[in-house]
Amino acid sequence: MNYDISLIVEYTYDHASDHARNVLHLLPLNIPQEQAIIASLLTVDPMPQERWDGPDFFGNTATWITFHEPIESISLTLKAQASRTALPSQMDLSSGLDQLHREIAAQHSIAPHAPHHFLANSPRVSATPEMTAYANSQVAPGSSALQAVLAIGLALHRDMEFDSEATDVRTPPAEAFAQRRGVCQDFSHVMIACLRGIGIPAGYVSGFLRTEPPPGQPRLAGSDAMHAWVRAWCGVEMGWIEFDPTNDTIVGDGHIVVAYGRDYSDVSPVRGTLRTAGGQDTKHFVDVIPHDGG
Repeated sequence: MNYDISLIVEYTYDHASDHARNVLHLLPLNIPQEQAIIASLLTVDPMPQERWDGPDFFGNTATWITFHEPIESISLTLKAQASRTALPSQMDLSSGLDQLHREIAAQHSIAPHAPHHFLANSPRVSATPEMTAYANSQVAPGSSALQAVLAIGLALHRDMEFDSEATDVRTPPAEAFAQRRGVCQDFSHVMIACLRGIGIPAGYVSGFLRTEPPPGQPRLAGSDAMHAWVRAWCGVEMGWIEFDPTNDTIVGDGHIVVAYGRDYSDVSPVRGTLRTAGGQDTKHFVDVIPHDGG
C-alpha cells in the first residue's frame, strides 16, 4: 500500500524562548522488504541555527535542532510518500515460552535490536507484580512466545477502554493499567510491561495509522494521528513480530513505522528543553492518504 503523509506540529509560547534544543523523531523509516520511503521532507520554521539529521542508537532517523535566538513559536512540517508491504502470514516458529530465556541468553550481541535491550525495565516502563500476574493469567500452559503475545494483546484490547481524556503523555503504565483506560501509548506501554514481566523482550513502535471517520460522516482533513504499537522478540527462528493492542491486530500494511525504541522516551516525536516563562499551546494535524501509486 502506498501513502501520502503530512504532519504539522505547532508550538506557541506565552513568552519568547531565548534558547531551545530538540530532538525529533518524525521521519519514517526505510525497512528492507517491509517499508520504502519514496520521498520525505521535514521543515522547521523558524529555521534553527543548528540542525543535524542522522541515525540514533536504534537506527531511527532523528533530527537534532538548536535555536540560539528568541523564538515565540515553532512549526514542524513533514511531507512524505511511503510504500508499506503486507508481510505474508507466518507459521508459529516461535520458541516455547518456557524455553525463550535460553534463546535470549544464547544471543551474544548487544547490537541495537538485540533482545537484551528490551527485557529489563526502561525509563518509562517497569514491570509490576500486578501486570505480571495479569499476563500470566492470560497465557495457557505450554504456550509458545507468539501465542503468549497474541493472548495478552487480545486481553488488553478486551479489558482496557480507549479514552483520550483518562491519561496524558506522562501517565505511568501502572496507573493506566489500574484504571484500564488510556490511549495507544498506554495500551502499548502496558503490553510491554506485561510481556517483559513474563520474560518476552518487548519494545515500542511509533508511526502513523490511517483512521476512518464514523459511518456516514465525511473524513476531516488533518484528523488522522500518530500511533503506537508493540514489537516482541519471539525467539531465534521467528525474531521480532509487531502487534497493535489498541486494535487487537498483528501489524500490517496499514501501519507506517517512524521509530523503534524501548518505550516512548526513546522515540517521542518532539523532545527537548527550552528556557521560557508561562505556558505553551500545541496543535497537531495529520493526514495519511492511501493511493494506488499509479
